[in-house]
Amino acid sequence: MKIFNKLIYSLVLGSFVACTYDFPDPVIVEPTSGSADFTKIVSVGNSITAGYMDGALYNRGQQNSFAVILAEQAKFNGGGDFNVPDINSVNGFFQMGPQGPLGRLVLTVNPQTGATGPAPIGVGDLPGNYAGNKANLNNFGVPGITLLTALIPQTGGPASPANPAYNRLYERFASNPGTSTIIGDAAAALANGGTFFTFWLGNNDVLGYATGGASNPAILTSNADFQQRLGAALGALLQANATAKGAVANIPSLSVLPYFNLVPWNALPLSQAQADQANQGYAAYNGGLAQARSFGLITAEEEVFRRVLFTAGQNAFVMADESLTDLSALGLPTIRQSKPVDKATLTLSQALGQPVGGNPAALRGITVPVEDQFVLIPQEQTEIQQKITAFNGFISAAVQANSERLVLVDVNDLLNRVLAGQVSSGGVGLTASIIPPNGGFSLDGVHPNARAHAFVANLFIDQINQKWGSNIPSANPNEFIGNDLPR
Repeated sequence: MKIFNKLIYSLVLGSFVACTYDFPDPVIVEPTSGSADFTKIVSVGNSITAGYMDGALYNRGQQNSFAVILAEQAKFNGGGDFNVPDINSVNGFFQMGPQGPLGRLVLTVNPQTGATGPAPIGVGDLPGNYAGNKANLNNFGVPGITLLTALIPQTGGPASPANPAYNRLYERFASNPGTSTIIGDAAAALANGGTFFTFWLGNNDVLGYATGGASNPAILTSNADFQQRLGAALGALLQANATAKGAVANIPSLSVLPYFNLVPWNALPLSQAQADQANQGYAAYNGGLAQARSFGLITAEEEVFRRVLFTAGQNAFVMADESLTDLSALGLPTIRQSKPVDKATLTLSQALGQPVGGNPAALRGITVPVEDQFVLIPQEQTEIQQKITAFNGFISAAVQANSERLVLVDVNDLLNRVLAGQVSSGGVGLTASIIPPNGGFSLDGVHPNARAHAFVANLFIDQINQKWGSNIPSANPNEFIGNDLPR
C-alpha cells in the first residue's frame, strides 16, 4: 500500500512539474493626457460650475460640482490642484427669514398634511468674503451669471440699486471688485500657467426669463447679443493662452427641469361647497363670454377654452393669459383656467390658493388669477425652446470655428436622455426629478445634485478623451450622494 501511495504521489507531482502554464501579463494602461495638458484646469461658468444646489451655495455642493469631479479625475493624467473660492458654510444662504438668513432646501414632511416637499433646513449664512489666495483660484463659476455679466466689471460692485449687474457671489472672490470681470479673472488664471479650461455659460441668458414665467422680456438676451458676447468671452480665454484647449457645454431644454414639472395644472383642491361658491363668482364672466361669442368677437372654441368651472376635487386654477382675445371693451379680463399644456413654475406651489395682499377673500388661483410670472403658456414654451435652439447653434458654431482647440459637450442631449430614462450607472438609473434616490436634480428643481454632476463630469471626460486621445478615468456616479431622504 505504501509503495502504491508513493507511486501515485510521484505521478501527481510529476504531472505538475511537467506541465507549465504561461499566464498573460495584466494589461496596464498608462495614464496619458494625449495631445491635451491638464496640469492646470480653469473652469468658468454659472451656478452649475460653482456647485450651487438646493437653492444655495454651500460646502457639499461646491465640493461636488462637475468641475471639481473632472479635475479630481484628471489628476490621474497629470492634473494639478483645483482651488475653489470656498463658501465655508454647511447650509449656505437660500433666503432671508423672519429671524435671519435661512439655509439650503431639504425635503420635509408636513406634520399637518403629510405632504413631502422642499423647505429651508433652518439657519443659514450670508456669503462672506473668500479668505484664500485669489491668485490661485481655478473655479470661476458664479451663480446667476449671464454672458453679459461675465464680461462687465459692474458685476463685482458697487452694491447699489443703481447697479442691477451686482452679484455678491462674484464680489466675494473678485480679484478687484468693481474693476475686474469674471472672464478677465479666468483669462488671467489661464495666462498664469493654465493649460485647459471648461466653459459653460449662456444658460442664464434664457433661464431667468423662463423661471419668471416669461413675464419680463427685457431680461431675455437677443440672438445678436448672445453671439457677440459668446465670441468675446470664448475669445478672451483662447487668447489668454495660445496652447490651452477647452471643453464647451451647451444649454439644456427647459422641459427637463423639475422646476417646470412639479406643480400640476390641476393643483387646486376644492370641496363641493368651495367649488359652488367660486362658480357663483364667475357666472357673470361666463355669461359675458357667451355674449362675446354671439357678437362674433370670439369663436365657440375660445369661449369653451376660457370658461371657468370648478368641481369638487382637484381643479385647474384661474390664470392670466395675454394671448387671449382682448375683451376689455365688454369688461371681461383675459383669463382662463390652466390646461395640461401649461407649465407652472415651482414658486406657484407656495402661492396657489393663498390670500393676496392679506385679503382672505382674494385667493390666488380662485378669486384672483394666477399672475403671468407663475406660468408658461404654450406660446411662451415654444419661444423659449426656439431661443435655446438658437443659442446652442451659436455655441456649436463657435466650437467648430476653433475645432483644433475646443470640443463641444452636449449636455442638452444628456439631459434629454435622462428625461427619457436612458441614463444609468451600474444598473442604477438617473431620473429628471428631485425624488431620492434616483432623482438627478437638487431640491430647487433647476440645478443638478452631486450624483448628476458626476454624470455630467463623465460626459466632459468622454468628449475630452475622444477629442485628444487622453484616457482620463470616469468617475463612479453611484459614489456621489443624491438628494437626502425626507426629514
